Amino acid sequence: MKRIALVLTVLFFSVAGAFAQLENPVSWSYVAKKTSKTEATVYLKATIDEGWHIYSQNVKAGGPTKTVFTFSPSKDYTLVGKTMEPKPISTYEKTFKMNVAYFENEVVFQQKVKLNKGETVVKGKLEFGVCNDKQCLPPAEVAFSIPVK
Repeated sequence: MKRIALVLTVLFFSVAGAFAQLENPVSWSYVAKKTSKTEATVYLKATIDEGWHIYSQNVKAGGPTKTVFTFSPSKDYTLVGKTMEPKPISTYEKTFKMNVAYFENEVVFQQKVKLNKGETVVKGKLEFGVCNDKQCLPPAEVAFSIPVK
């Protein structure tokens, strides 16, 4: 009996682990382009699987997990303004009882930086929520490191 329970437990966690690994519907890529000797724009691109969406940076409190960018402080660069995003899709979601703004397929966020050094690396982390029409996954946090040359 103990052997059957052990086999069932191992089987359950193996199957649960396999499903958990499959649920990664957003991938991120990054690039920086210099716009002058002292300025650059950092691009943070989310590629979102079919049927899924991530939320805007401008979601009101009480709604889904909004996208948040946190840039590490550095002597090499200074942020210029806020992280920009394109116009999101906006719709009423019954789950949250409010209008929410989100992106499907892909979205590119942009952050301008003033360079205090010719070459640097812009580092930080981003947090985002992702949902489809059936479920929302727990908020995810991703670290990034973007070379500026």
